[in-house]
Amino acid sequence: MRWAPQPDIPPLPVPTRDRIPMKLLVTNDDGIDSTFLLELVRALKDAGHAVFVVAPKSEQSWIGCAKSRHRTVTSTALPPLLGCPTWTVDGTPSDCVNIALAHLLPRSERIDAVVSGINIGRNASLGFILASGTIGGAWEGAIHGLPGIALSHDLSAEAFATIRVQGGQPDARILASVRTAAARAAALLPELVATIPGPGFAVHNLNFPDPCAADTPIVRTVPAHVVIPGLFSPAADDGTHRFVFHLGEDRSPTEPLTDRIALDTGRISHTILDYRVLGSAFVPPGPTASRPDASGTAAH
Repeated sequence: MRWAPQPDIPPLPVPTRDRIPMKLLVTNDDGIDSTFLLELVRALKDAGHAVFVVAPKSEQSWIGCAKSRHRTVTSTALPPLLGCPTWTVDGTPSDCVNIALAHLLPRSERIDAVVSGINIGRNASLGFILASGTIGGAWEGAIHGLPGIALSHDLSAEAFATIRVQGGQPDARILASVRTAAARAAALLPELVATIPGPGFAVHNLNFPDPCAADTPIVRTVPAHVVIPGLFSPAADDGTHRFVFHLGEDRSPTEPLTDRIALDTGRISHTILDYRVLGSAFVPPGPTASRPDASGTAAH
């Protein structure tokens, strides 16, 4: 895969039908009724893949990779979504993937990857990605030894509010952008899966800008360094605190290119979240710190 860390690259060709189709487990965190999920399933089917859908019964945003430890959850078979075997689980995205792989999918079906999304809104920066149920669903695939791919579509605050008011239904302009993003994701998927032979303990995190076009450039990025304190209001008279969203404060260095900057400049952000580095030795920041170079050795 020809990914450059900074320059824009041309879009990859749409996979042809003579490629061996993959078997994909699809989930999300916005729930089974999400139009964004529907458009992803449609694009994956059109690309020739076999799709199995197991999604939360209701919205599970900001749930991360949580699992429902303290209560039972129920899985329910639904009429096929666009002809694809479909279930819903009244739990988290991680519940969906875990239960699907262990209990719902036929034993004869060997899943090639877990695809989570398309999320309603971006999932970018260190301050947000670990809280994302969309990324949590993809990560559940990774810890099952499968490639995990998380997909999100950026929206303005106004567009996001409009979708909520309209019961999750985007207007015609946003729908067209989501359909294009879904088609781009389906085109990229075979090469994304090929870069993470399992168990890879890594997740491809793709964020599509609004609008997304057939020629929107793709750039490799790193998560922005965003801090997000104060996400809850002061206590009301009854002692309750209300969640209040804000984008936080970006404290990223000027280089390398971050996911947030890519989206803000109208490009598709592709970040590889490599969880293996969590087991690496911590290198304190600073001009005198020894840092690994591209070969993996320490540079001074």
